[in-house]
Amino acid sequence: MTAPVSPFPLEPSAADAQAAIRDEFAFFGDWSERYQYLIDLGRKLPGLPEAWKTDAHRLHGCQSMVWIVPEGDASRLDFHAISDSAIVSGLIYLALRVYSGRSAAEIAATDADYIADIGLARHLSPTRSNGLASLLAFIRAEAARHL
Repeated sequence: MTAPVSPFPLEPSAADAQAAIRDEFAFFGDWSERYQYLIDLGRKLPGLPEAWKTDAHRLHGCQSMVWIVPEGDASRLDFHAISDSAIVSGLIYLALRVYSGRSAAEIAATDADYIADIGLARHLSPTRSNGLASLLAFIRAEAARHL
């Protein structure tokens, strides 16, 4: 099965990606605009082959259905992921923008500061916050496995 073509990384480093996310979200005046932007970002995720939407690739800890498939090695890890929820797909897009296409060492050394910096933590439901934490934990565990 061929992996979908990943648009990531968009920026040269995880730190640059987080700075770009901060700048983009600062542009919006209120959270209804930010949620709409998040939904629009989620629509940019490449589709996942139906054959990958299995329990083996399902991210547990999310209320929504989320599938994530890692590939690569210590020098470059790519993550392919999608959700059946529009907002969760946007959260996935942001996480992949920061972490996908980076080395395991860079992933392990990068905290997800963008979440607090853009005020996301205060505006997510507890179930979405738990799901985002599960997604980030999966990405970091995959990086640790390759170090």
